[in-house]
Amino acid sequence: MPEDSIIPAKDGRPSFNRRLSAASTSEWLAKSASFLFALVSIITTAGIIYVLFTEAWTFFTSEQGVSVFSRIGDFFTGQKWEPKADPPKYGVLPLLSGTLLITLGSGLIALPLGLMTAVYLSEYASEKVRGILKPTLEILAGVPTVVYGYLGLFFITPLLRNMGWDVKPFNAAAGAIVVGIMTLPLVSSLCEDALAAVPKPLREGAYGIGSTKFEVIKKIVIPAGLSGIMASFILALSRAIGETMAVTLAAGQTPNLTMNPGEDIQTMTAYIVNVSSGDAARGTAEYQTIFAVGAALFLMTFFMNILAHRVVKKFRKVYS
Repeated sequence: MPEDSIIPAKDGRPSFNRRLSAASTSEWLAKSASFLFALVSIITTAGIIYVLFTEAWTFFTSEQGVSVFSRIGDFFTGQKWEPKADPPKYGVLPLLSGTLLITLGSGLIALPLGLMTAVYLSEYASEKVRGILKPTLEILAGVPTVVYGYLGLFFITPLLRNMGWDVKPFNAAAGAIVVGIMTLPLVSSLCEDALAAVPKPLREGAYGIGSTKFEVIKKIVIPAGLSGIMASFILALSRAIGETMAVTLAAGQTPNLTMNPGEDIQTMTAYIVNVSSGDAARGTAEYQTIFAVGAALFLMTFFMNILAHRVVKKFRKVYS
């Protein structure tokens, strides 16, 4: 122990009061700083929720002679979204269906491909191959979303037409494909981390009783890492729900209640960006629709995260 950290006491015995005081002060500062950072996050979240739902409530109570519950019911069940029509129609179902088309379509692409990529990187690929594939996936994650939008508009849509699919110039299929490509690195990276965290003794025990490589992956590795795999799936779908620029360019800006991926659509996030970048004056009904749609999107992702938490908790397994 350094001699300068010891302070002689009056009775001749060493005293550590100064060192303990300095350690206590550092501990208090670290604890206080961590608390402040956590508090900032909570206050920021609370502020976003307050502004969002306050403005959304103003939208639902702005029409004279119409009850709030009737306005909310029309908002969530209406099949027309025409804020500039006379009279205006505020049925969010067309925007909701467009969002679901993009989310589900991208999930069909990114989730299985990402999981299979993770299985290959974790269980089959050599160090040399892994060193090439992983940076390539990271490059995909770093490409700007506007580039993916133009990829869908000028490459994927013509490709779909050449394959015999009668799609419109702007279509949900192209938007779903580019969003699926965007979320693929997220799924593969998180799934690989989940599979790599499976203890080696589990694999070795399975090999010891004569299991093949495929059987070990199917019956041991994937079930053991299922919690992390499910979490990666939910994060990827949440990322797809919130995507804006790519779907705006590839899928269009036409609110359309359809489940046909060949049709042009508009997602909830694309509408918010479209109105926010326009000339909607503050306080107008068109301006307030931004917050109404945003509140609906928030509730959608909120309940999705609750469901994800329950699913992950259900499939979580502990291996010793």
